[in-house]
Amino acid sequence: MTTAPQVRPTPASLIAHLASFGERRALVTADGTVSYAELARRVEEVAATYAGGRRLVLLTPGNDVDSVVEYVAALAAEQVVLVSSPAAAPGLEQAYAPDVVAGPQGREWRSDESRHALHPDLALLLSTSGSTGSPKLVRLARDGVLANAAAIAETLGIRDTDLVATTLPLHYCYGLSVLHSHLLRGAGLLLTELSVVDECFWDLVREHGVTTIPGVPHTFELLERASFADRDVPSVRALTQAGGRMAPERVRGVAELGQRRGFDLFVMYGATEATARMSVLPPDLALAAPESIGRPLTGTTFELAPVEGLDGLQPGVGELVFHGPNVMMGYAGSPAELAAGRTVDALRTGDLARRRPDGLWEVVGRTSRIAKVCGLRIDLDRVERTLALAGTVAAVADAGDRVVVGVVDGARPVDAEAVRRDAADAAGLAPTGVEVVVLPDLPRLANAKVDHRALAALATVTGTTTSAPDVRREATADDVTALLARLLGRPEATPDDSFVALGGDSLSYVEVSLRLEELLGHLPAGWPTMTATALAASTDERRPGRPRRGVAVETNVALRALAIVTIVGSHANLFTLLGGAHVLLAIVGFNLGRFQLGDRSRTERTRAVLRGLARVVVPSVLVIGAVAAVSRDITWKQAALLTAFTEWSWSEPRWSYWFIEALTLAVLVLAAILAVPAVDRASRRHPFTTPVVLTLVLLPTRYDLVGMPGDHVHRAHGVLWLLTLGWAMSQARTTRHRLVVSGLVLALVPGFFSVGGLDRHVYLTLGLLALTWVPQVRLPALVAPVVGVVAASSLWIYLLHWRVYPWFEVDFPLLATLLSLAVGVAAAVVVRRGGAALAGVRRRVGNR
Repeated sequence: MTTAPQVRPTPASLIAHLASFGERRALVTADGTVSYAELARRVEEVAATYAGGRRLVLLTPGNDVDSVVEYVAALAAEQVVLVSSPAAAPGLEQAYAPDVVAGPQGREWRSDESRHALHPDLALLLSTSGSTGSPKLVRLARDGVLANAAAIAETLGIRDTDLVATTLPLHYCYGLSVLHSHLLRGAGLLLTELSVVDECFWDLVREHGVTTIPGVPHTFELLERASFADRDVPSVRALTQAGGRMAPERVRGVAELGQRRGFDLFVMYGATEATARMSVLPPDLALAAPESIGRPLTGTTFELAPVEGLDGLQPGVGELVFHGPNVMMGYAGSPAELAAGRTVDALRTGDLARRRPDGLWEVVGRTSRIAKVCGLRIDLDRVERTLALAGTVAAVADAGDRVVVGVVDGARPVDAEAVRRDAADAAGLAPTGVEVVVLPDLPRLANAKVDHRALAALATVTGTTTSAPDVRREATADDVTALLARLLGRPEATPDDSFVALGGDSLSYVEVSLRLEELLGHLPAGWPTMTATALAASTDERRPGRPRRGVAVETNVALRALAIVTIVGSHANLFTLLGGAHVLLAIVGFNLGRFQLGDRSRTERTRAVLRGLARVVVPSVLVIGAVAAVSRDITWKQAALLTAFTEWSWSEPRWSYWFIEALTLAVLVLAAILAVPAVDRASRRHPFTTPVVLTLVLLPTRYDLVGMPGDHVHRAHGVLWLLTLGWAMSQARTTRHRLVVSGLVLALVPGFFSVGGLDRHVYLTLGLLALTWVPQVRLPALVAPVVGVVAASSLWIYLLHWRVYPWFEVDFPLLATLLSLAVGVAAAVVVRRGGAALAGVRRRVGNR
């Protein structure tokens, strides 16, 4: 057995451990591989920067090389690391005042010397399961972390030739445990943010020879949707499951598939309070005992503690108590408790369990899952299992005076009355003591477990309805997840996903932002990168009863609507106000910086940029191609977006679609620049400085000094600086950043246009300054939806207005403008609804 070291490891010993694996692959990304020798070198460099004493480090890691290096280096330097999700970080930062804050955006020193008294054994702090920023933390000792990693590595048989996919976030204790156990054995980790439903994920699995895929129960649901059973991935030798109970039927099904395909399924049981995992069900027993949690890890034990009042319900069942070196030191609720020593020797799990005759352990419920209805004690987990045996997969919650049963209306219709009767029989209640709620999906916590509290909150006053109530309630993580899944066409979305993580872009951004504003009652700053769970939790920040004047609309949305209206109005001779198209180009760069150029690998960034661009190019080529087929003035050159390469002088109407062409080529050039490894690395380490520097580098094109023929203000090379400047605006986090950007606006806009007069320059200047300084504007409640619809339809308005306004511009310019806007909005609605209908057909076909 691999045992934990008996003395506290020093920075040198941890670094030497990594270096001992030499040139073996340690971290694999879509951009390349980092060997253990290189990892050790980088860890040593970063650890040296922590010299001067122990500090409290708040780390929000991504699944990327820099995050792993920062985390391991902090441990090597004997810092105390508080690992957090991005959503929970602000609350933890406020509660614990860390000395150092680190994450994908870099590291910020808050104090030269530690402001905290830190116990010498303390190494790691993790949020308790399911929390979203609660100050309650689990205190983990260094030796306990190592002991648990060693026991897991031995039980799973991790080899130094293995490569595990990081299908779980590193801020989740299970994901962090995967990192620990594999680095301990010199195995490799494939770092990716991709989901198992992404085809690109499976490309990486095949390309790099991934051997292990870890997951929570929801991951295995996604694997089924992704047709894992039909995929040719011969390198995969193990699937590991933890993070909640998986249905025995699914365990058995995956185990049977493993027997046919040659991989093992390890079902595990654990908790943050036990560092990660407590027991493992050996693969050879998964078919015979799929409902079991297996046996405790080597060097650990289980015992049962009596539970008052339970004997009459389930003889031989008690509360599961865990003993082992990986039991937490205790909880912390404030900075003062970080100095405390061990206050916990055994972990009372809160799970009801029994030991089977074959020596395996089985969890049968929760101590907190005993409801009292009509004077009767009801084991809610037992009701769930009884319903499952009858063929109904449901979640059961305690609503105080009755039991609430949540059932998903998916592949088949739900007979709510039959479910009510079955649940009542299982609970020993009259049918009036059970309420059945039929839902599109069960509410889930951030860790993908069922949110029983949210389910109980769906209960109605009378307890007699059989569908989700219509009463107004606070939005839950499930509500937000369902909204994102529907609007972005991502049915696999989970509460841990954000708009950006689900592939949201500038075209979907407008509708999603307005619908979220409607659902939540407000729109938090930075919402695109917030998880659904964090967005739902943000409703607590509102002040009920406080009057709200109008609806908050993000400035870039309002500017997009204003720009397209001024473009159409100017073309239709209603008024003359030029410059709107160039404002839109800056907004394109702004949204690229927010959505496509986030914390992704270089390859994933490129794919995200190209996917977003395709959503503009494909409909544009189709529309312009259709026009070319019936028009003498528009040719294949315009449809192919090649006007700038074939016609050097401006002529209308052949240059009508210059905006689409310039946008397309400029984005492609920017994507090519970012594909350069050095630029990609610079943009990660210096997310604001990089686009500023690129803007300055592009000054020769801004001033038309590159010697290219034609009107540079309507060509890609001449407007590329607007994209990079917009990107810089999206990364301007401080007043100093905004002043820098504003200085560039005031220096670069004047004199840019040779035609159009002062108003054109003022329009562009004011638009860019508003984008920089004003995050939101409040519009009247009746106006905001109109602005949103126009902004969301701006592409289709631009493409189609050329075919509408010429018919009326001479005599009826207002009608020409309004009809152009209406036709574009109608086309956008038809396309969106058609896409949604097609996605629904695909989902239904996929479920059959």
